[in-house]
Amino acid sequence: MRLAKRRRLFLIGSAVALLVAIASASALWIGFKATTISRELSAANALIPELRSNMLKGDSAAAKINVDALMGHTAGAREAATDPVWTMAGAAPGLGHNFQATAEIAASADDIARLGVAPLVDVFSSVDWKSLKPSGQGVRLEPLARAQAKLASSAHAVRQSSDRLNGIEAGGLMPQIAAPLVSARKELMPLRDALDSAADVAQVLPQMMGQDSPRSYVLLIQNNAELRATGGIPGALAVLNVSKGHLSLGAQSSALALGPADPRVAVDPEQQQIYSTRLGKFMQDVNLTPDFPTAARTAKSMWERKTGDRVDGVLSIDPVALGFVLQATGAVQLTDPALTDLAQGRLPVKLTADNIVPTLLSEVYAKIPEPNLQDAYFAGVAKEVFTKLSSGTVDAQKLIDVLTRGAAEHRIQIWSTNSDEQAIISKYPLGGSVTGGSVRPAQFGVYFNDGTGAKMDYHVRRTVQLIKECPMGGYSQVRVRISSTNTAPKDAATSLPQYVTGGGVFGVPAGTVQTNVIAYGPVQANVENVLIGGTKSAFSAQRHGDRPVGTVTVQLKPGESSTVEFTFGKIVQHSQPELDVTPTVQPVKDVVLATQGAECVPGA
Repeated sequence: MRLAKRRRLFLIGSAVALLVAIASASALWIGFKATTISRELSAANALIPELRSNMLKGDSAAAKINVDALMGHTAGAREAATDPVWTMAGAAPGLGHNFQATAEIAASADDIARLGVAPLVDVFSSVDWKSLKPSGQGVRLEPLARAQAKLASSAHAVRQSSDRLNGIEAGGLMPQIAAPLVSARKELMPLRDALDSAADVAQVLPQMMGQDSPRSYVLLIQNNAELRATGGIPGALAVLNVSKGHLSLGAQSSALALGPADPRVAVDPEQQQIYSTRLGKFMQDVNLTPDFPTAARTAKSMWERKTGDRVDGVLSIDPVALGFVLQATGAVQLTDPALTDLAQGRLPVKLTADNIVPTLLSEVYAKIPEPNLQDAYFAGVAKEVFTKLSSGTVDAQKLIDVLTRGAAEHRIQIWSTNSDEQAIISKYPLGGSVTGGSVRPAQFGVYFNDGTGAKMDYHVRRTVQLIKECPMGGYSQVRVRISSTNTAPKDAATSLPQYVTGGGVFGVPAGTVQTNVIAYGPVQANVENVLIGGTKSAFSAQRHGDRPVGTVTVQLKPGESSTVEFTFGKIVQHSQPELDVTPTVQPVKDVVLATQGAECVPGA
């Protein structure tokens, strides 16, 4: 019995010793693998700036070498993180979640390298990007169309990896694992967005630019001197023809020449209640609503009824955005003899990025009293800009930058009659939707409609700011503060042309600016109250797509200022509030001020 007992003790002791040895060996092995994973991922991360530099410089050979090295490092990290011992450690209670998270990070990095970055570099290497630059023969769109499948595949891979990392609960992880996870999530978002955008552009741009068949669009040239919610009154109109990437302006007209729609164009009843039946009656008022798809559909109907010419969509641009384009193309010269005669001695015949805005939004009204000639000059300048844009004498990278800026500031917007194309456009600021899936969860909007019936908005300076209040009853609350100043001279009633001041024809004293200020809150919220100059004021409250809408009217004499504050309550969204505004003459960065947050006492 004693012998048997000794044997059992010996076997137990041996087993324990063996387990300790195995555990020690496993710990050493896990430590070795952890070092490998860290080293490989660090090496991969160090290659990213160099790879980005290769692509910016157009060095496709170096980019290919670096992406191969990148894939080697991420594959090494993934192999180490899928080792059987590492996988077993992931099942252990307590720290197991950390091993699982590390394996997910390594797998995501490898997927991004193999399925996202490598195809992207391949597309970059195979496409002659110079061929995408506008030229006298148009833009060569075939390479972009061919790249679409790989761009879509890259975007899908990065989106899946991003979703995988976002699904990991970081709260219980060790700091040395949680920190890289949070960093990876942050770094992936701009890449994810950029790839999604690139894939979408490659999908719709060739067709919209007339690769297979010519397209035509109504061009609305919005005049920020007389504000409408999407930018400005669309006084000058033209048809933009596009064929195989080549742009040209066709028939030109004006909102004034088009006249009122009879019968009115049917418009969404909800928006008609907010903005009146003028939405469907006058081309000048189609964009009283900030929802560009609504304005565009209405403008298309009006154009086709009056002209009989069918179009494939609507494009809008304002003089500020035309100035952006001239930064990339250089100056343009008026060539139409009728326009040069009209401008001679009164207005520039050479338009630059510096003089186009004051010329089109101020000087033209001081020097040319006839509205139809003002619109003709407007349209003529736009024609020269688009002609220059198609000529090939353009800085391609700068053009991309300025067009991106114009779209981000809502100065350039587009709508397509093709439902598949429009579904993609509507996801971006370029589409100008204020309801639906493209609207951010906690999005606010402040929009301006002129009530003067004149061009006084050139002289108004505005700022808009969101102010987060302390939560009430579990709901968020945000104030939207709009400050406005009429900078026109004291004697504006007599020193400015009557066409600029309105001359009191519409019931507003000459020199005074009247503005309808409209504020949108997030879905399901409420407009609680409105203060004007710190005093509670009556306001109009409606709904647009379940978003609360508040409207007040403000009058400013020359030199006068006002502050309007809309308070939105019952806000259920917990994300950071964001703000869209009507693009005015001012740079958007000068209008939109940084969001302020109230100091709140927990539990108060």
